[in-house]
Amino acid sequence: MSPVLAGVLQVLALVVALGLAYRPLGDYMAGVYSSTKHLRVEKWMYKAVGADPNTQMRWPAYLRGVLAFSAVSVLFLYLLQRLQGALPGSLGFVSIDPDQAFNTAASFVANTNWQSYYGEQAMGHVVQTGGLAVQNFVSAAVGMAVAVALVRGFARSRTGELGNFWSDLVRGTVRILLPIAVVGALLLVACGAIQNFAGIHEVGQFMGGSQQWNGGAVASQEAIKELGTNGGGYFNANSSHPFENPNGLSNLLEIFLILVIPFALTRTFGRMVGSLKQGYAILATMGVIWLGFTTLMMWTEFAHHGPAFDIAGGAMEGKETRFGIAGSSIFAVATTLTSTGAVNSFHSSYTGFGGGITMLGMQLGEIAPGGVGSGLYGMLVMAIIAVFIAGLMVGRTPEYLGKKIGTREIKLAACYILITPTLVLCFTAAAMALPTPPHSMTNTGAHGFSEILYAYTSGANNNGSAFAGLNADTQWFNTTIGLAMLLGRFLPMVFVLALAGSLAEQRPVPATVGTLGTHKPLFSGLLVGTILIITGLTYFPALALGPLAEGLAS
Repeated sequence: MSPVLAGVLQVLALVVALGLAYRPLGDYMAGVYSSTKHLRVEKWMYKAVGADPNTQMRWPAYLRGVLAFSAVSVLFLYLLQRLQGALPGSLGFVSIDPDQAFNTAASFVANTNWQSYYGEQAMGHVVQTGGLAVQNFVSAAVGMAVAVALVRGFARSRTGELGNFWSDLVRGTVRILLPIAVVGALLLVACGAIQNFAGIHEVGQFMGGSQQWNGGAVASQEAIKELGTNGGGYFNANSSHPFENPNGLSNLLEIFLILVIPFALTRTFGRMVGSLKQGYAILATMGVIWLGFTTLMMWTEFAHHGPAFDIAGGAMEGKETRFGIAGSSIFAVATTLTSTGAVNSFHSSYTGFGGGITMLGMQLGEIAPGGVGSGLYGMLVMAIIAVFIAGLMVGRTPEYLGKKIGTREIKLAACYILITPTLVLCFTAAAMALPTPPHSMTNTGAHGFSEILYAYTSGANNNGSAFAGLNADTQWFNTTIGLAMLLGRFLPMVFVLALAGSLAEQRPVPATVGTLGTHKPLFSGLLVGTILIITGLTYFPALALGPLAEGLAS
């Protein structure tokens, strides 16, 4: 079987598996967030935090819950790392330096999982399982809660109430993420991933030195790492490490876990707003972009540019032979079009255009299908922009799902789409202009610039993957990327929740013959075009200096 055909079959298998999970999972999540009943374990959690799950919150109260919980999480994870040297199960590792502890705490709470450390050489079992793995669950649940709040803003009218943050947080964790993660972990163990609490042990002598391996609860952390679109690896090699991702079957399973909830949330959206067709339109938009990027990436990496590529069957540099070009390309697109950031190959070693594709996937806003929760609310904001543009073209007040998109709504949507590019471009410009940060670059020229641009794109978009080659474990990068992650995660949530509150207060507008059909293919095409044009206009100059220049020169 040719590698290209194997890649096509992998994509088809993913589409079939995602299609089978789409309806039951989407309907189940809609039921979870619409239910008025509370499980016994959930009641214990509400009592522990002193929350009343039946109290309806307006958007300022909902936002305070998001920010308060996240602030406490950052503080807890920071202190856990700083005290690691005194904790049991630390495997002899010392406490983490302040700047790196801040960066890691911000990273995992922001659902970014950017790592400027070697996992197997820095973090013990307590920090890995009691700190990082816990945040993999709750940070994903926070994103899902904000998305559901925005969906309620469309579904409700003449009220500013968006639900209860604490109830949404707990239900997302207990009823959705935890059960699927358990099944995913068992499947990964069956594929060969490790799951234990073993310490460090020597496995052999190599080149005059000893090789040491860590044990750990890897499969359980790997499952939620992908399912919650987190991406932080137990080991420095991330999902290219055989303990985390043993073979081609586990690789396909991990890609499925990355994509399944973000795609299924479109069904949840359609079910909660009372129109499944609206969910299908958003699904179609996400699917077209994902398939397009996957096809483009595979074509770029399989293209032959000389004898070495001919012999290898494509651009194999930086890729695991266990997965090949196809498995690596599909994984790279999935992880950068979502906010996952896990890697099973080194994106810095991709062709110039291939590296640009991974970067562009993040710069779209990670909305195809995007992160858990964040992908859906990001796409819905872009849908609001699209109907606004359509309204300008026909001279009609824009409407979406029976809600008028007025001055307030479009200002909030505009602020949302401007935050991340501002963070990425300003931090990149500062890093390139100052004398010290460029010293961290392994490469010079266009590729070196791409390393910096990728790092801030990854941080501000809450992706977490690295271009490799950049020494990010410095005070400058730990601090600035940490700030980019926090601001890139929580500032957009402010505008999303304010938008949800504004929509929920409106009276529904009846549809007329002049109403734009947002459930039709025409609107999906308009939405795809809007996303690509806005991203292109925003990032093209920076991309032209980095991956495009490198690709054209090769």
